[in-house]
Amino acid sequence: MPPSDSVELPQGTLHLLILRTIALEPLHGWAISQRIQQITRDVVQIPQGSLYPALHRLERRGWIAGSWDVSTNNRRAKYYGLTAAGKKQLDQETSDWQKLVVAVARVLKTKTC
Repeated sequence: MPPSDSVELPQGTLHLLILRTIALEPLHGWAISQRIQQITRDVVQIPQGSLYPALHRLERRGWIAGSWDVSTNNRRAKYYGLTAAGKKQLDQETSDWQKLVVAVARVLKTKTC
């Protein structure tokens, strides 16, 4: 059971988090999930039932590419890396997300009766 500090991700956010997480280096699925959980200090926990379908969607769209390799614990794992199209998508989604954050913050700062 996730900790009480965890939150449900808004629709479409998972793709952005995955793209950003693998922007620096290719990672396998479990490592992507762990890195996101670590960076968000356990606020975002991605169940495998959500992660792997998202990875497959991103791969079908051409935003990431997967290749098989051996992980640090000597197991065969599929590593996912960002494609050129994925970098462009990441830039666009990052820009959109930043605009949305500013807009929502404005609404939350409005005074109520």
